[in-house]
Amino acid sequence: MVNIPRLVVAAPSSGSGKTTVATGLMAAFAARGLAVSGHKVGPDYIDPGFHTLATGRPGRNLDAYMCGPDLVAPLFAHGARGCGLAVVEGVMGLYDGASGLGELASTAHVAKLLRAPVVLVVDASSQSRSVAALVHGFASWDTGVRIGGVILNKVGSDRHEALLREALEESGVPVLGALRRAEGVSVPSRHLGLVPVAERRSDAVAAVAAMAGQVAAGCDLEGLLALARSAPALPDAGWSAREAVGGAFGGAFPLPAPSRNRGSAPDPAPQTPAGLDSAGPKPVVAVAGGAAFTFSYAENTELLAAAGADVVTFDPLRDEALPLGTRGVVIGGGFPEVYAPELSANEALRKAVAELALSGAPVAAECAGLLYLARSLDGLPMCGVLDADARMTKRLTLGYRDAVALTDNVLAPAGARMRGHEFHRTVIEPGAGDEPAWGMHRPERRVEGFVRGNVHASYLHTHWAAWPGTAARFVARCRG
Repeated sequence: MVNIPRLVVAAPSSGSGKTTVATGLMAAFAARGLAVSGHKVGPDYIDPGFHTLATGRPGRNLDAYMCGPDLVAPLFAHGARGCGLAVVEGVMGLYDGASGLGELASTAHVAKLLRAPVVLVVDASSQSRSVAALVHGFASWDTGVRIGGVILNKVGSDRHEALLREALEESGVPVLGALRRAEGVSVPSRHLGLVPVAERRSDAVAAVAAMAGQVAAGCDLEGLLALARSAPALPDAGWSAREAVGGAFGGAFPLPAPSRNRGSAPDPAPQTPAGLDSAGPKPVVAVAGGAAFTFSYAENTELLAAAGADVVTFDPLRDEALPLGTRGVVIGGGFPEVYAPELSANEALRKAVAELALSGAPVAAECAGLLYLARSLDGLPMCGVLDADARMTKRLTLGYRDAVALTDNVLAPAGARMRGHEFHRTVIEPGAGDEPAWGMHRPERRVEGFVRGNVHASYLHTHWAAWPGTAARFVARCRG
């Protein structure tokens, strides 16, 4: 059993102030000396960066679509191990889940999986007594969701706050905070999300400090902590990267457990080929980082290490060579279009990556990594590993995806089914190589991505905790 005090910060809709409240709570409690763990519902990479600043610990994602409902509590317990408080920031509105799949992957779904009380953040800027009807509706919609308190955001005045509090007395849900509009707590946004911490580190630090100050001044921290401590123990000891990969190597490609809303489960996926050998020195796996490549899940790197890799981070904006002894490269997502001139100007590293790929070393690239491996991005030379050109557009591609590996590759055997998400405003032409990476089955059928020797490049973001064989397979290929 795991007994971790915890809260889920949710809202009726996007834009209500979840990030401000959740990040402010994390920072305010951390400033009191409490060990705090930050989590984000869904696939978002950017909010966890602010959680990391607030807590000093890696921000973690809890995604019931990509990882399956059965992994949510174990991954939560893993990330929050040793903490006196965990704060989970929701996604969109409380009951908004994966499109067409009921509650799956919604904040409400995750709150129920964690048996955690919910704090509802309400934008009260254009209402008074109606706030009680709103809160009552959310509290009564699903009796499996426990709304333990309300934080009123964007309150206009003392009189406005008094009217709101008076109305909510009839709802039976306590008011645990009231926040005025404040300067300094907002941060620039891009592509439906905040600008990543790595792009504006000093400003982000100041913004997090402002959030902490606003929340500490306007919220009942003792009441919130008491609510968090009322959460019951979870019957799970926590996820382990080493156990997930079956020791140094091994593991399979299990599908996430199906939701009751999904009906029958898909056919079983093929297993990872047997015979992976962990003998010999650890291969160096270089993982792209820095301001241009900020999108990654902490568990992916932990799985690489558990599978026997020596994981070393490099910055394509600054480093002119790959880490010494690199045997494989992983390039995650981010906003490379913002840094295309700088990435292109680092010709020495572009050539090093191209030469490593040409040598047959494993290279795995997601989204931004795909663009970096292309021949060009917005007309500027990139690594040239792929015979394709990328450019920025005005159209946003966003959503969960169901995919099957069409070609045997460094991440998965042909036929392996995986779930992921796309999030980009770029296009690459052609959209798939002669050996495509994926066949997409949701929301539409199409082929996507590139497999070229030991190079795997695609727009699809995946969470390897759901498929630990991915890391094991990649490291095995690095050993040769």
